[in-house]
Amino acid sequence: MDRRRFVAGSAATAATAATAAALAAPPAWSQEVYPSRPVSFINPFPPGGAADVVARPLAAVLEPILKQPMVIETKAGAAGQVGAQFAAAAKPDGYTLLIHIVSISGFAEVDRLYGRQVKFTNDDFIPIARFIADPMVLVVNDQQPFKTLKEFTDAAKAKTNDLIFSSSGLHGALHLPMALFLKAAGVDMKHLPTNGGGPALTAILGNNSQVLCSSIAAANVHLRSGKLRALACFGAQRAPALPDVPTMKELGYNIEFYLWVGMFAPKATPENVITTMRQASKQAASDDKFVRAMKNLGQDVAYLDQPDFKAFWDADAKRVQEAVRTIGKV
Repeated sequence: MDRRRFVAGSAATAATAATAAALAAPPAWSQEVYPSRPVSFINPFPPGGAADVVARPLAAVLEPILKQPMVIETKAGAAGQVGAQFAAAAKPDGYTLLIHIVSISGFAEVDRLYGRQVKFTNDDFIPIARFIADPMVLVVNDQQPFKTLKEFTDAAKAKTNDLIFSSSGLHGALHLPMALFLKAAGVDMKHLPTNGGGPALTAILGNNSQVLCSSIAAANVHLRSGKLRALACFGAQRAPALPDVPTMKELGYNIEFYLWVGMFAPKATPENVITTMRQASKQAASDDKFVRAMKNLGQDVAYLDQPDFKAFWDADAKRVQEAVRTIGKV
């Protein structure tokens, strides 16, 4: 074979291979448009908690934006760790997203505290958006005589009442601020951990517990009805929904704690999926229906897009992890 015939034959072979490769690869326009089927929000707490009361109106507003059903899947347990672990292990395709709260930041630190294998870290998630940042509020039920935080603290120190506080679980979002307050006040109380904010609220309403650190959003309807009474807020300033309730700082306790709710995707989720959900979330957060739903809970929307939410989460996680270490084993 002379050189010209060899070169021609090689070129023909290469052209055939290129044609075959082109036919095998799907054209760019045929790639799946996201989302093309229902999207699941993992709610890691029982119904009635802060994640749930934000996720449901958010899902309702997102459906017409994304033109797909938004399904709420409740996977409660271990103060929100079960649902978070499920989401972390989910296929990173954008069809399983996580709605979680401040406690997500402390799970790895709790595992380290107890010498357990760390199940997941914050690096296993991509933050997408934050929707609310609700200052915690310390409440008692209507069967208690306390009108001020001092009255409650004095009674707890004197043990004149067999007081119990409920929470969403050990080292969970409702336990951390209460434990920090009890430590600062020098008070020891019995603890009733439950498996979520909803059950913790049910416990105080049924007088199985008498005290609770709750989000304003979750407690507000019961504050309005008189079933619960607010003694102090954990915000830097008084909450607009509770203007007559003093802050912990006003009352001499240097404690600040927020229950925020955000959306996360498993790590390695494609960038186009993240972009789509960021855009949809921003639109949903400003939708009148969602804003009204939050207002009805006594909550203002505190939306942060991904860059700002990530910066906030990084800083807040350090505070939460420090709180876990301060509280220690319980």
